[in-house]
Amino acid sequence: MTEQSPTMLSAEFLSAVRHGEETAALRSRLASLPEAEIAGFSRERATAFWLNVYNGYAQYHLDRKPALYDSKRRFFGGKRSRVAGHQLSLDDIEHGLLRGSKSKYGLGYLPRLFPSGFERTHRLADADPRLHCALNCGAASCPPILAYSADGVDDELDVATTSFLETETTRTDGRLYVSRLLLYYRGDFGGRAGIYAFLERHGVIDADERPPIRYKPYDWRLQRGQYADGLGPE
Repeated sequence: MTEQSPTMLSAEFLSAVRHGEETAALRSRLASLPEAEIAGFSRERATAFWLNVYNGYAQYHLDRKPALYDSKRRFFGGKRSRVAGHQLSLDDIEHGLLRGSKSKYGLGYLPRLFPSGFERTHRLADADPRLHCALNCGAASCPPILAYSADGVDDELDVATTSFLETETTRTDGRLYVSRLLLYYRGDFGGRAGIYAFLERHGVIDADERPPIRYKPYDWRLQRGQYADGLGPE
């Protein structure tokens, strides 16, 4: 099996969930991946792999049992997704692996307590703030779901982030209203200055602009199947 195969497998799994196809064989392959195969991942391959696994399993669990979403603690904290021989929760994937063991609380400034050995081995070194424009947990305010590729994930995340920010950002009376995700994970963005730099980098504001920022309410109502086309493997 080549290095790229696990990432392509994760994209195939996400595509199968999207199209309502049988996923048992794909889930079995994800579960039985040798841990050594993901241990040597580059940052790009790890990012694409875990994004696809997270989005695929979030939608898979919600499609099978939407009532799971009634308890956010159980939905995000339940270890229902087996990858490389380890039972993982959505929180494990998002906050442990993709965000480099950062707490889901504390606005992105606190470490995640008691990371497992698997998490310590495979987590990314730090949190890329663009992840928050790519992860979809089933809430109406979540960004669209795309399949990310190992070789193109950096450009794909840039496009997805710019698109999400354009959709979610409005201006009223000189104020800039943005997704509340930028507040929930303020530390990942680098605080107030980092948020302005992030918005500038993705074309939301000009270099000399620093409008007052307000954060929109987050719509936590369940909305499954927010898939988008145009990036990554199908």
